[in-house]
Amino acid sequence: MEQAGKRHGNQDIVVERVQTGMRMEKRMVKVLKGLAEYLDMSLGDLMEGIVLHAFAGEAPFGPQTQAQIQRLKEVYGMDYGADASHRLREE
Repeated sequence: MEQAGKRHGNQDIVVERVQTGMRMEKRMVKVLKGLAEYLDMSLGDLMEGIVLHAFAGEAPFGPQTQAQIQRLKEVYGMDYGADASHRLREE
């Protein structure tokens, strides 16, 4: 993932992190955890990077990482994509 905060150059940005109580679809979480492990980063750092890229209208992953995501989706049975947005529901 590209570094966020381009206006700050290479300087670290001091932040305060908080715990969240969000719920996510189980297979998606497994893929995200697997991807974080693959990229050798924490799940929180991965999610922050994805959100920062999405807010900027940029894709967070290159072709090699996209291929790994597809493999993880197959392993964990995540058989849906962006077209399922706003259609996921619990029983």
